[in-house]
Amino acid sequence: MPTADEIHQSEALCRRMATSHYENFLFASVLLPRRLRQSSYNVYAFCRTADDLADESSSRKTALASLAVFQQSLDRTFAGAPPQGLFPALFTTIRDFDLPKRPFDDLLDAFRQDQNKTCYANFEELLHYCERSANPVGRIMLDLAEANSEANIALSNKICTALQLVNFWQDVARDYAIGRIYLPTDQMDRFGVKESHLSESKTSPELRRLLQSECQRAERFFDEGEPLIDAVPSWFGRNLRLIVGGGRATIAAIRQIEFDVLSHRPTLSKWTQTRLLVRSLLVSR
Repeated sequence: MPTADEIHQSEALCRRMATSHYENFLFASVLLPRRLRQSSYNVYAFCRTADDLADESSSRKTALASLAVFQQSLDRTFAGAPPQGLFPALFTTIRDFDLPKRPFDDLLDAFRQDQNKTCYANFEELLHYCERSANPVGRIMLDLAEANSEANIALSNKICTALQLVNFWQDVARDYAIGRIYLPTDQMDRFGVKESHLSESKTSPELRRLLQSECQRAERFFDEGEPLIDAVPSWFGRNLRLIVGGGRATIAAIRQIEFDVLSHRPTLSKWTQTRLLVRSLLVSR
């Protein structure tokens, strides 16, 4: 069991990590209730660190080795003996909310898959990846909110998958640069997109049409998951409105540059982020 001082230091570390990464609306949001803020930071620190190990290691071999150590640290945490770093804080969240281990394991499994699987034959394969790379985060937050009914989990999965898809289409160039292609191969064939198109400095007409189609698919996932906003506690609903709004705004930003994501990485301006936050604060249920 970690000491009180170890937990305090660990919580401070998680808090610094979460509040310094503003790209994530859910965990950095001022809409989180104070009683859940630290626990959300702890979960965020776990996800952020695992993601960095997967994406920023010097090689796939190094990433897999680092993720293996991280998995062992997670196993120790669930066994009641967390190592130093973020894990004492995560331990308190797991204990206080009786969180299941499966979502955390699924996230690490997806990060390991990124080291070995670099392309996807069809959308079904990609969807299976999203079930482990994105959906577990929603499940954990539903557990924190005590709103983890089967119906809510199904709706959350739609939103989380949509957010993951939007991130893929926003980062086509960045992902290709590290050897990953998330565009389904059968859809690339359907629209006449060749792998060589992904290395160009300007997005080809074929790739633009494919991205337009995939953005529409992501929007359908948002549409299907959006009823969750009215099915969860009000604080969580406001956060979800902010998250979904950010995802839809990113799709709008991709459209605004006419799907030329190879020349420009679409991002949300500070004004857009502020407008979404204000809208979430003002809308009542």
